[in-house]
Amino acid sequence: MRAQVDHEERRRQIAEALLRIADTQGLQSASMRAVAAEAGVSLRLVQYYFETKQGLLLDALARLGAQLQARMEKWISAADSPPTPRGIATAVLSCILPTDPESRRITRTYAAYYTLVLNDPSTLEKHGTRQPELLEGFLAKQLRAAQQAGEIDSGKDPEITAAGLLAMVNGLGSSVLGGQRTGDVALTILTCHLDELFRAP
Repeated sequence: MRAQVDHEERRRQIAEALLRIADTQGLQSASMRAVAAEAGVSLRLVQYYFETKQGLLLDALARLGAQLQARMEKWISAADSPPTPRGIATAVLSCILPTDPESRRITRTYAAYYTLVLNDPSTLEKHGTRQPELLEGFLAKQLRAAQQAGEIDSGKDPEITAAGLLAMVNGLGSSVLGGQRTGDVALTILTCHLDELFRAP
């Protein structure tokens, strides 16, 4: 059991080194040798745990998704009590916006992965869409519950609305990272859209 724990810790150490490089320099700089140097281990050790660069990229992407999931759960638990569809939707969308160091790091790192996919569509094409699809589905579920409670117009399509909200938040996040607006302004814009959406029919 001890050996298994050590192996997982070593994989985590290497994968998080890649995520740090992705955040600060972009994935184009994350060669196996660069990751080894960042992790403080030998290149042979990186190759032992991850036979291919793609294997390392996918492992690190899964860990990034778990970090975002943990952040969402934390924000949801701090929202309305008892939880409401609007409270959950607001928490999920707000925690994605790059308004603090953790969310800025996560947003920048996801952007690095998106850039990689754009430059090489065959790489991560299937795996890179899993997290957004799960997120859209979860958000659509909250919107559907709000419709059933009479909080949202029954004529709205929950899936399309969820996709639109996430696309808006992603765009707002890019504008914050690009210096076009502050995180507080982005949150204000999001709140205005949610006020419109959750206006009683």
